[in-house]
Amino acid sequence: MRNTNEPDFVDYLNQENSYAQAFMADTQNLQRTLFEEMRNRMPQKFPLLPSVGVPGYVHVGTCRVSPDHNFLAYTLDFTGNEQFVYVIDATNPFDGLQRIHKRVSNVQYFLEHHNGLFYILTNAALSGSSGGNYYLATCPVEHIKSSQWQSIILPSEDMNFQDMDIFSGHLVLFLQKKGFPLLCSINLPFKVDCESQLEVDDLDPWFFPLPSNLCSIVPGSNHDFMNPKYRVVLSSPVMPDVIVDYDMSRQTFSIVQQEEVRELSGDHGRHLPAHKQDTPEYLDTQNGEDKNYHNVELRRWKDFSDAYCCERKEAISHDGVRVPLTILYSRKAWQRGLSPGLLQGYGAYGEVLDKAWCPDRLSLLDRGWVMAFADVRGGGSGDSSWHKSGSGLNKHNSIYDFVSCGNYLINEGYVHRDRLGAIGFSAGGLLVGAAINMDRNLFCAAILKVPFLDICNTLLDPSLPLTLLDYEEFGNPQIQSHFEYILSYSPYDNIHRDGCLPAMLVTTSFLDSRVGVWEAAKWVARIRDSTCSSCSCSVILKTNMAGGHFGEGGYHSKCEETAYDYAFLMKVRGLK
Repeated sequence: MRNTNEPDFVDYLNQENSYAQAFMADTQNLQRTLFEEMRNRMPQKFPLLPSVGVPGYVHVGTCRVSPDHNFLAYTLDFTGNEQFVYVIDATNPFDGLQRIHKRVSNVQYFLEHHNGLFYILTNAALSGSSGGNYYLATCPVEHIKSSQWQSIILPSEDMNFQDMDIFSGHLVLFLQKKGFPLLCSINLPFKVDCESQLEVDDLDPWFFPLPSNLCSIVPGSNHDFMNPKYRVVLSSPVMPDVIVDYDMSRQTFSIVQQEEVRELSGDHGRHLPAHKQDTPEYLDTQNGEDKNYHNVELRRWKDFSDAYCCERKEAISHDGVRVPLTILYSRKAWQRGLSPGLLQGYGAYGEVLDKAWCPDRLSLLDRGWVMAFADVRGGGSGDSSWHKSGSGLNKHNSIYDFVSCGNYLINEGYVHRDRLGAIGFSAGGLLVGAAINMDRNLFCAAILKVPFLDICNTLLDPSLPLTLLDYEEFGNPQIQSHFEYILSYSPYDNIHRDGCLPAMLVTTSFLDSRVGVWEAAKWVARIRDSTCSSCSCSVILKTNMAGGHFGEGGYHSKCEETAYDYAFLMKVRGLK
């Protein structure tokens, strides 16, 4: 199956697609209904164009503006295989570059330049510290190769640095405190004692006002170095994306635009009363001046918390660790102890699970479904130890965490015991697959999308593009102890024989350069060979023959794919 050019393998995938089409044939009307719901929630000023006759995919990669601002260089991917084509001629791409530090495993440096100084965000070990968490340092440009940096700035208690951005008059810091995001600006330049270590609070930061239910902050287009305004996109499971400009000089903010959601008619579209959060007032602590008078364009951000409940809970894992769990449901349609549910997880590379607003979810929520997000170890919740405690030789913790979150949803009455499903993307597919092997009675259905399932064989092949990088995340199976540990949880190598497994939809992409299409194909084949005949027919493999790891792109295609996924979940549970 590794030879994707083999005609027999291509024929095999096409046969599996035909089988999947036949399996889902009786859901065609349901898929159309779901698709129309998703499409109709979009404002009419953003019409969905049919995909027929339109190229399925194009992705703009890296963009760079020339020093004289007359030219733009960019890379394009036309297939989804992440092989980018460079467009203007780079004859000396490394001319003038210099190395700051030698590469050290698990140590990162992010540099920004400002008036002769480098600001360095790094997790390199400080004197008397084992390292791991990020801090901020400064250094004159001419001394950048010196081992002695200046102005060490540490996060405050229970706070972690996530990222930074720099402007002519301000330093912007992305922070996290007790699992919640924060954003602040500090006036530049600031003078500190080079021999001392300070905390953020010592620099008189302005913390940007944020909604109380916030889950994600994404920087906007902030390319003007002289601009005192910083643009971000705020979002949560119950708040549509809102673009906000924060004026760092005047310490005011204004809402530029918020995503509109059209209210639908019918049984699954009546629950969208917008709740307007009152914008709080922020006073200048020195003179008591109300700074909001500057906000002539100030509006209120809207959320749907009156219709949909978003709760943050903690599930206790096998070793007593509390795992953050975000639970989303309709206040009107949810039924305690009776509702179906879908649990999502990722748990790798220190990445925070995406919990931003997604209007497509309303099609499940309005039908009484619960949607939950498990921030298991290995992901990016909290400080760097959260990632480390779920990676390498600690990967079992991720799997136990996910199973514990599933049991929490059932035991606390959020989801019916026989109606809990699971979904995972890429490395999240490894998490779901391993959790099914660990507790095959927990989930009634699962969706694994471009899943990383055959981890042992993949990591034993250094010719694959991500293998060497993944040694830091999962371990090197060429080391005996690592091999035995990876083998102990590998989804492909731990399938139960002669037993029933959940109904499963496995989707993959033929041009995927990150997770080979053969991983899903051979896993499904082994599932069918290993399990009892009564459940093997409920495992279907659907291959996108034209897309890459992230699908084909475009909102139209995304809605079709989501409608298919939701229809599968409803079909296998006998729901509508």
